[in-house]
Amino acid sequence: MSTSKTAPRRLLVLTALAAVIGLLGGAAAYVLLHGIALLTNVALFHRFGWDLPDFSDFHPGVGLMIVAVLGALVISTMAKWAPEIRGHGIPEAMEAILVDESRVPPRAAVAKPISAAIAIGTGGPFGAEGPIIVTGGALGSLIGQVLPTSPSERKILLACGAAAGMSATFGAPLAAVMLAIELLLFEFSSRAFVPLVVSSSLAAGIHSMAFGTGPLFEVPAHNYAGLDKLPFYALLGLACGLLAVVINHGLFFIEAGFRRLPVGEFWHPAIGAVGFAAVGYFVPRALGVGYGSIGNVLAGRYALGTVVALGVAKLLAWWVALASGTSGGTVAPLLLISGCFGTLLGTVVEHFFPGVGVSPGAFALVAMAATFGASVGATFTSIVFLFELTRDYQVILPMMLASVLAELVASALMDDTLMTEKLTRHGLHVQGDYAIDVLAGTDVRDVMSREVQTLDENATVADARHLMECGQHSAFPIVDHDGRCTAVVAREDLLSDALDPGAPASSAAARDVLTIEPGRTVLEALEVILREEVGHLPVVEDEQLVGLLTRTDVLRARSREMDLERRQPGFRLRVRNAHLGAIRR
Repeated sequence: MSTSKTAPRRLLVLTALAAVIGLLGGAAAYVLLHGIALLTNVALFHRFGWDLPDFSDFHPGVGLMIVAVLGALVISTMAKWAPEIRGHGIPEAMEAILVDESRVPPRAAVAKPISAAIAIGTGGPFGAEGPIIVTGGALGSLIGQVLPTSPSERKILLACGAAAGMSATFGAPLAAVMLAIELLLFEFSSRAFVPLVVSSSLAAGIHSMAFGTGPLFEVPAHNYAGLDKLPFYALLGLACGLLAVVINHGLFFIEAGFRRLPVGEFWHPAIGAVGFAAVGYFVPRALGVGYGSIGNVLAGRYALGTVVALGVAKLLAWWVALASGTSGGTVAPLLLISGCFGTLLGTVVEHFFPGVGVSPGAFALVAMAATFGASVGATFTSIVFLFELTRDYQVILPMMLASVLAELVASALMDDTLMTEKLTRHGLHVQGDYAIDVLAGTDVRDVMSREVQTLDENATVADARHLMECGQHSAFPIVDHDGRCTAVVAREDLLSDALDPGAPASSAAARDVLTIEPGRTVLEALEVILREEVGHLPVVEDEQLVGLLTRTDVLRARSREMDLERRQPGFRLRVRNAHLGAIRR
């Protein structure tokens, strides 16, 4: 949470920078998507074209294996110069925020999109969104490093770039803002929200100019309404939670296997390329970005056997490829895998309960949101995201129900999400819950010590030393006859043997007194304590000393918040205890 309100002028500066970042992020997404299409056409289809090809027309041969391995070796070579290109990108951006004050190396803005284009263009079963998010984040971080900004402001600019990348890729500006808040910012404030919205909106405008204004995926009309359908979507949500656990733990298991291989990390992407190329040889639709396959699954254009084979093949190919440490995204593969899973369950429900009116396409769409949110730990983002991709408002109710149930299952069975497991291995803890800072919402008067032991302005050094030995604090205010605090004498002020015991205590005390008003927040007081390196703050109102705030008092405010989390006895137990107490009396 932000510790103080950002000045309007500074917010205007951040917003202007966010606008620039939004345009740059949108342009980067346009270039990367077309670069992926060009490389895919040239490397696999042996033709020239700027549109993503449909892998249903792809007939692989031995050349697929050669191209995939060569692409992996190029990426491994690039990783020697830019190690941050490995992986799907968002955990690396989170680590930069948590460890490096949101400083992403400038080379990441160049190396990540190129490596992703090579990986996907040579058949890698990845989405383009992760690399674009990293590219946009790197651009935002670079601007924050060139210009004079604080680490917190640089974090906002990084998140603006990431949101711009996602918004320009999918045309989902709201989901892009939510993703940045849930996974990157770790705060929700005006100084973050306003620049994020501006950046994401401009990037979405570039998406509309380049790719059109319609939804990314066309979904046939479905009837989601009715309480009689919700139990089926509830069961779907529970099943999607289990699917998310399988997806995540399977990936973590294979990643651990790669780390145990007796060959150097340089060769891991090549081994992964052999794996996904072998899968793609039998199921070509599992290769590449897969946006076309996602649309076909939602529209019900595939036979059930094709859907099952595609879902399993995509999962296996994506596991092996991503675990090998190459460069690629996660969103599109998760959508395709979960869409196939939802279609399978929807077909089963339709077969056994034909009168309910639940279609496989509806189950596929809801499963995408539920599985994606549970896998990455961003449930709110997933709901908004799938709504924006389809523009189908009727799906909101079942999608919300299934998504939260999937989150419950996944959080109960997993310690880490797809985005936090790598950080946990590096010893980093990500705080995923947001709450109001109790220090910012508590006044000094609520926690200060009201009964303050003071020294008269005529008190001697000996008096001060005696009070120091008997009192509870290590510093005491000195007040005049009107009750005004004129100085503060601390323990260290009285340690010198050169002090005359009969000298006034005020002669050894600090007269540059720092005070705080009782109506100020504890957070403001803590900032003064830390900045000035003092342990005690006299609390003054109308020039009168009314209390004393210590570091222990600051901790008391936090303790009060912890008390609110402790379970209290219910009504029946309170009545029973009162009855027993009356009997004893």
